[in-house]
Amino acid sequence: MRFARLGPVGAETPVVLDGDTAYDLSALTSDLDGAFLASGGTRLAAGALAAGELPVLADAARARVGAPVARPGAVICVGMNYGAHAAESGSAPPEVPILFLKTPNTVVGPYDDVAIPPGSERTDWEVELGIVIGQPASYLDSPERAQEHIAGFVVANDVSERQYQLVDSGGQWSKGKCAPGFNPVGPWLVTPDEVDHTALRLRSWVNGEARQDSLTSDMIFGVDHLVWYISQYAALEPGDLIMTGTPEGVALSGRFPYLAPGDVVELEIDGLGRQRQTFTETRRSRA
Repeated sequence: MRFARLGPVGAETPVVLDGDTAYDLSALTSDLDGAFLASGGTRLAAGALAAGELPVLADAARARVGAPVARPGAVICVGMNYGAHAAESGSAPPEVPILFLKTPNTVVGPYDDVAIPPGSERTDWEVELGIVIGQPASYLDSPERAQEHIAGFVVANDVSERQYQLVDSGGQWSKGKCAPGFNPVGPWLVTPDEVDHTALRLRSWVNGEARQDSLTSDMIFGVDHLVWYISQYAALEPGDLIMTGTPEGVALSGRFPYLAPGDVVELEIDGLGRQRQTFTETRRSRA
């Protein structure tokens, strides 16, 4: 199943999609959030849809598309999880997953504009497979248990400011990851039965020119391993988002220019949809 949130920022309506038709889930839940996922909401939505109990959302085609899960409690990211990306970053492939955090308020809709931080000359794109947690996960005893705790998958753009991440960082990457809007997510949350997460094609474009084109099978640490591994260090809660890393083809490689105001970034993952952002200029406040 595919779930989405449609409408203005802060007033999105939760919907389930059947083909091109959006069905309003407001009778079942106020939002697509951790409480909905933890209570088996995706299963209840499937039953209501099959029974014809859900109304069609009017004007859905003209509505803004929000992130398909309401603000996560945590956004946990994995660095250098593709060997070729590690190489283009000047690093050896990691022996264990590298983890860092993005603040939850970085999460925005898949078509929302993204503001380049004032004075930034090294803003970069990263197409990533995102995992949305559906059930609490803490100290899982094996990777084989991971699927029990996954609500679905999303397309995500781990927007990064490389000067902040790598030069001004003091050794911590999160400085370059947490500017407003630095995590467009969506357009859909897709349940695990709809996709084979081990063999999804990830692609990105800047101003229509191809940048990234890889498969999730190229990940060093796969989905099940990551959920299990992260659960050993953090208690994952329903609605949390795990970003699984980006493949090669980013500006950090030196092969492409960094983003400038007016640039358009598009990202796509098979079965999970396509997103598009225009990058804009931000001026420092004088207040």
